[in-house]
Amino acid sequence: MKKRLIDILIIIIGAFIFALAVNLFVIPNEFGEGGVTGTTIILYYLFEWSPGLMNFILNVLLLIVGYKFLDKTTTIYTIIAVAFNSLFLHLTEDWRIASNEIFVNAIFGGVFAGVGIGLIIRVGGTTAGSTILARITHKYLGWSISYGLLFFDLIVAFSSYFIIGVEKLLLTIIMLYIGTKVMEFIIEGVNPKKAVTIISKEPDLIAQQVNSLMDRGVTVFSGHGYYTKDQKDILYIVISKQEVVKLKKIVKEVDMNAFIAIHDVRDVFGEGFIELSKT
Repeated sequence: MKKRLIDILIIIIGAFIFALAVNLFVIPNEFGEGGVTGTTIILYYLFEWSPGLMNFILNVLLLIVGYKFLDKTTTIYTIIAVAFNSLFLHLTEDWRIASNEIFVNAIFGGVFAGVGIGLIIRVGGTTAGSTILARITHKYLGWSISYGLLFFDLIVAFSSYFIIGVEKLLLTIIMLYIGTKVMEFIIEGVNPKKAVTIISKEPDLIAQQVNSLMDRGVTVFSGHGYYTKDQKDILYIVISKQEVVKLKKIVKEVDMNAFIAIHDVRDVFGEGFIELSKT
């Protein structure tokens, strides 16, 4: 229960920071945005419709259509995020800061948006909108979630070209890029981990090198090739992002023809990483 309350508090803080990004940096400088927020901003530029109200209406409609693509906890957190985000967009609608440096405003707009959305996603919520659309395309078209998000955000962002012009659009793209990087930092932390799967003819030698040179543990799975049916030892290693280059060098020196698959890992617990008791 305590964790749930802390998660909700973080979602509320994230919604407030994101609302500040829109009302302090995006709208005053006539930037665009991605997703549902970008659509509400376009409607504001065209008809002066309230971004807070339109954000609430559009996201509620998307939640009705796509709630089945979210689990129960994510749905509850998303409803809270949408409600508070819409509320804060309305309450801070007239807030402004005295800054005429448009490039600086684009940078801070991206930072604020990335922090706000990152906090919401980090605790298991979403901002609805294009996240739900991305999950729908993932289910029916096989697209990855990240590709779907990028696709829908870019559609909205480029649509704003006809209203804000090419210069503001380019600044919007810079802002979105900064926001994405900040969001990744908030979600993954300062030292994101990578899970590496290695298939090689020299698994023992690679494992020894990883143990001795990198001081990392190696898990060995038994497998076989579907076509050849040859039995193979498959290595599984979790390392920091900074260790990827060193691991590639070890594998390259041992077996130039080795197969390597590298995956992003959000949370890693256990010996050599974060103790499970501390979470």
